[in-house]
Amino acid sequence: MNFQVTVLKILVSYPDGFAVMADLKRDMAILATSGREWTDRTKRLAARVPNLDIFSQRLVERESGGWKITAKGRTILEFMETHLGSDKPMETVRTERVVAPLPRLPQPTERTRWRRARPERRREARERARANAS
Repeated sequence: MNFQVTVLKILVSYPDGFAVMADLKRDMAILATSGREWTDRTKRLAARVPNLDIFSQRLVERESGGWKITAKGRTILEFMETHLGSDKPMETVRTERVVAPLPRLPQPTERTRWRRARPERRREARERARANAS
């Protein structure tokens, strides 16, 4: 894992590009243990800018209790990401969202209603049916 690139990526994800040291350490630990993919990605990004030094090149400034990415730091990070050939995003196809009315739910049949009725109502219905059949 490239420490310098990871710091830039973490800082750019925070509002105003500022993060306190506790947050930086936590995020760094998460990314360091996230697997080989992150390590490989930061190495490829760092290869785009040899001799990267976030402090001497003024890409990151130390502020009260934390670090802040500078405009130059954002520009360098953007350069690294846009010129990374193997990580080009896949082209996506735009789709239209069609809002169709939902079909009406089927209503219960008479038999279903009869089954759900209380036992005494079922008994009354049976008696009415017998009386009508006679």
